Amino acid sequence: MVTTDDQAAPAAEDTASRPSWWHRDHPVFTPLAGFFAGLLFVLLVPSVYAGVLSTLADDETTSRLFPFVLVALAVPVGLTLAPHTRRFGRYMLLGVVSTAVVVLGVAALVVWFLVRRA
Repeated sequence: MVTTDDQAAPAAEDTASRPSWWHRDHPVFTPLAGFFAGLLFVLLVPSVYAGVLSTLADDETTSRLFPFVLVALAVPVGLTLAPHTRRFGRYMLLGVVSTAVVVLGVAALVVWFLVRRA
């Protein structure tokens, strides 16, 4: 016959071996991680790509090959298509799009202000 103490021992051992709540799927962790991954993706991927191209090739070749950085957008689209990473991919795309909108909006506002002032 199994006593309740024998049943409690494996359960306590199981909870001690499991990771804390932060490492499990917390409802806010995936959206925040996806959004900020998209933000970093927009900021870092084009700049690293341009830096590597400029060290390996001349300026004319670099400017001709730079539009191929758009191929990197296949990463968040691929994450959105895969069932296991779909939620992360959606929030990453949200981070990419919102960062691009903010950067382009501020740049347009600054250019408008400078042209209007001149």
